[in-house]
Amino acid sequence: MSWEHQARCSEHDPDLFFVPRVALERRAKTICSRCPVKTDCLAFALDSRMEFGIWGGLNEKERRSMLRRGGAGGGWREVVEEDSRTALAG
Repeated sequence: MSWEHQARCSEHDPDLFFVPRVALERRAKTICSRCPVKTDCLAFALDSRMEFGIWGGLNEKERRSMLRRGGAGGGWREVVEEDSRTALAG
């Protein structure tokens, strides 16, 4: 089964993740925070250079910041996993 089928967002209205309003963004990020495939989702969005929406718990501005940092020659999954480990440890 692909990660998309396991995503918590699939149980919600897609507009929640793509309408740029602060209250909706906060709600979308809360849903993402409990998603079992958050890492896969964010890595996909970074690899695909998704411009819009909440992906893996990050909005467009937050993803652009990660992309500017660079460091994903073989894909973003390792970077996202390392960031998650660092956040948990800190």
